[in-house]
Formats: sequence, C-alpha cells, structure tokens
Amino acid sequence: MALPNHDLTARGEGSAGDVLGTYLRAQATAFLRGLRLHEEWGSPRPESGGGADAAQSSGAARSLRGAARRISCSLATFRGVTESSWADGLRTELVWLSSTLADEHAYAARLTRLLDALHRLSGSPEVPAPRGAAGALTVGSARAGALLERQLTLARTRAHSATLQALGSSRFHAVADAVAVLASEVPLDPVAARGRVDEVLVPLADVAHTRLAAAVSALPHAGESQPYNAEHDGSWHEVRRLLRVHRYAREALGEDVARLAAAGEALDRHRDASEAAAASATAARTPRIAPATAYALGVLHADQRHEVEAARFTFQDLWQPVPAAAP
Repeated sequence: MALPNHDLTARGEGSAGDVLGTYLRAQATAFLRGLRLHEEWGSPRPESGGGADAAQSSGAARSLRGAARRISCSLATFRGVTESSWADGLRTELVWLSSTLADEHAYAARLTRLLDALHRLSGSPEVPAPRGAAGALTVGSARAGALLERQLTLARTRAHSATLQALGSSRFHAVADAVAVLASEVPLDPVAARGRVDEVLVPLADVAHTRLAAAVSALPHAGESQPYNAEHDGSWHEVRRLLRVHRYAREALGEDVARLAAAGEALDRHRDASEAAAASATAARTPRIAPATAYALGVLHADQRHEVEAARFTFQDLWQPVPAAAP
C-alpha cells in the first residue's frame, strides 16, 4: 500500500511539517474510519461465538488500534516537530485506548491458540511421551481445554466490560474529538516544522533505530537459553515495542517497511506464544485438578515455549540475514 507522503519524500519535496502532517492526518482519518465501523458492527459478547459480525467487529477494532498506535508512536518519535504539550497529552490517551481495546482480542486469540494446540498435540503421534502417557494426554487435553476455556472466557468477559465502559466514557469521547481535529489540523512547532526532512525527521527516526539496535544487541542468542526459561521474555517484548516505534517512523518517511513488518510478525508470535505458555502454567496451578489434566497442561506449556524459541530464531534471521555468497 502506497503511503500518502511517499511522493513528497521520494522527490525531496515538502518540509518536515508537510511530511509528518500528511502522515498524521492520514492515520487520524484511518482512526475515525475504524471507529465508525466499530460503532456500526458493535462489540459482540464473548459467549456469542464467531460469525461474520464478530469478524467485522474484530477487524474494525484492529484498524482502530493500528491507527492509534501509529499516531502515538509518531508523536513520541517526532515530538520535537509538534507542539509538545499537545503531543504528550494525546499520546498518553491513545496508549490507554489501544491497550484497553487490545485486551479482549488478546484473551480470545490466546484461547483459540491453546485449544488448537491441545487438539494438535493430543492427536499427533509425534508428541514425545512416556509409555502410557499418550492416553493420559488424550484424556487430559479435553479437561485442560475446558479449564482454559473457563478461565480465559472469564478474563475476556471482564475485558469486554472494560472496553464497553471505556468506549462510553467522556475520556474516550475527548480522545475521539482530538483525533477528529488532528484529521484536519496538526499542531506543529513553527520552527522545526519548516526544516528539511533529512535534517529534522530523519535524525529523529535514526534515534528510534539506535534504541532498537541496542536492545536487540543485548538479547541472548536464540539458542543460548533454555527453551522453558521465561526470564528473558520481557527483554524480547521491549524489542517488539521498539521495533514498532522504528517501523512507524520509517513508514512516516515513506520507506518500504516490509522486512520490518515481517520481523514484527515474528515478535507478535513470540509474545502470543509466551503469554499462552504463561496461561497454561497458571491453569496447571489450579488446586485439585486431575493428574491427566496437569500433564496435558504441562505438555501444552512445553509446546508453547518451543514456539517462543522458534519465533526468536525467525526474528534474528530477519533482523540479521545471512549475506549472499560472493560469485
């Protein structure tokens, strides 16, 4: 998809304010479009199941979150080009909104991921298990699935209520009003906004890249830690956050971000797998569960931790691709 400011940056035309303003207005318009669709399709309750309406609502919420993240990340990276007090206030509110909207989707996706994994593991002859344990896994997986469904559906229902409360609040309406203004007018610093893109925006985007590169270099190599050890998950989650900031900064400049998007997808899978593993571990600590249920949850936890390791390898391959051999 062509970015709205790609032509300006490619031809070296337009000031820093022109390029940033064009990008922010486009994202504000996308936010308002996502909001309109979300209001049109509503927010179906967790127990209502899937269907076309649920898919439409989920897509609208995803579009809304994506636009909110792009605006908030851009306001952080290019803060000096905007009216800083305005940028700080709107960024804080957009972070709150995107986080609130994300929770319900996260619980639903986590449950789907875990139930699919249980189905795959209980029916796969490739799963390593001691003699006699395969039957325990088959029996325990059904109970483990029911337990996970109860726990995660409850969490999703609470997140759904929080989302409805947020969308009906005066705080949300103030955010929507601010974004509506942004769609037509971007409050910019009068001095910095007149500067050239390569002298103002590019150095600020480079700062985001430097922070990301430092965080990546501090990570242990994907094969250096035990796959079941979640000690380093937090560092990887921070890299995911910094990669998103870097990606959106380059996107605002009109650059091709396909490789960064692919790396981000790998870190999304990493986050999903690590949180799914944590959910299975939490379920396994439920008092008085049957041994077969605990065993199935343990196998599920191990499976998701291996998914974590696979995502780490994928990210590092994308971040530091092996150079082609010289002819």
